Amino acid sequence: MRSTISLMIPSFCVSVALGLAAGAVPTLAGAAEAEKVAVADSMFQAPAGAGQLPAPFPAQRPRIDVVFVLDTTGSMDGLIAGAKAKIWSIANHLATAKPAPLIRMGLVGYRDRGDEYVTTVTPLTDDLDAVYGKLMGFAAGGGGDGPESVNQALDEAVTRVAWSPDPAVYKVMFLVGDAPPHMDYANDILYPQTCTAAVRAGIVINTIQCGAAADTHTIWQDIAQRSAGAYAQVEQDGGAVEVATPYDADMARLSALVETTRVYYGDARQQMVAKARVDAAKEVCASAPVSAVASRAAYNACPAGAANFAGRQELVADDAAGSVQVEALPSEQLPLEWRELDAGTRKAKLAVLTARRQELQQQISDLQKLRGVYIAAELAKSGGKADQAFDAAIVKGTTEQAARKGIVLGK
Repeated sequence: MRSTISLMIPSFCVSVALGLAAGAVPTLAGAAEAEKVAVADSMFQAPAGAGQLPAPFPAQRPRIDVVFVLDTTGSMDGLIAGAKAKIWSIANHLATAKPAPLIRMGLVGYRDRGDEYVTTVTPLTDDLDAVYGKLMGFAAGGGGDGPESVNQALDEAVTRVAWSPDPAVYKVMFLVGDAPPHMDYANDILYPQTCTAAVRAGIVINTIQCGAAADTHTIWQDIAQRSAGAYAQVEQDGGAVEVATPYDADMARLSALVETTRVYYGDARQQMVAKARVDAAKEVCASAPVSAVASRAAYNACPAGAANFAGRQELVADDAAGSVQVEALPSEQLPLEWRELDAGTRKAKLAVLTARRQELQQQISDLQKLRGVYIAAELAKSGGKADQAFDAAIVKGTTEQAARKGIVLGK
């Protein structure tokens, strides 16, 4: 829908427990009797193991696939800005699972037929920087004063993002928007059919309504009920509170330093791909809110964030995991500045980088703990407003639903 929205970037507050009344759609917000969990207990606390290079993981790491389906029409300015600011805090909440979970995220943005695009799809990946880069490119525009292409967005979110087929994986989708779907389009797969397919695939669809449109309310509730999900209603702009902390800038600075410890190996093409990935992440972070960069630093410093931080064929991480021996690598598989080094010098250089990474990640972890305490204190002054934000709804939903898969979040 088109409208003019004042920009408000949200921050997280945790409030866990969904009332699962028999025959009713669970709500993600407004559960007055739910036990309130302090903010610092999850998103703003350093995930377990932060500051330590990941050792080989247990065989049964929990796995989480999350896809956000976002209305990017003209009325969604505030919500889009909030998503850009808080996607890393969502990742940090998911990272609190033990043992360290394997987290993948995907993204579907949607508008309507006749707009610049109808949908834009980012498949599930553990490269959260790539998802973040796509999200940062979103700008509100298009749409109209009525229904949007919600049906197509939901169908593509179920069929085009490469969900895991494993029933043990917690697979969850969040549909966030303010307008109902067109039910009159030809060649469209209507949401009841998509909900059936989602249930068959073990995908939970949660719905978050921005604003108070009655027709959206009815259908968002129906989508959630049909797909074992939960429904929440938030203010049009996400209804959230931003908290800047005195620790954000230091965490961003440390993040830049720890990224200098990455060393990629492989053939020329593999090293070129790795460099392009690193360069793209740097470019996106340069324009990101400093609070988001701080949250990204915390995620990358914990074991769950290792895949995003290191990517593939990164020497320090792979050496720590025991999957590569630097002295055994052919010279042509190494960066240019390593190729003339003898085996002993390679090992010594790698040891220095490993120690430096551990030191920097521990500093990030320590600052994240202080940051969590600070944010919790500030949000306590909001009079409960932060509990009604879209990000709090996501935290509530994932916490309760992940428990059904034996995954404990927020501890």
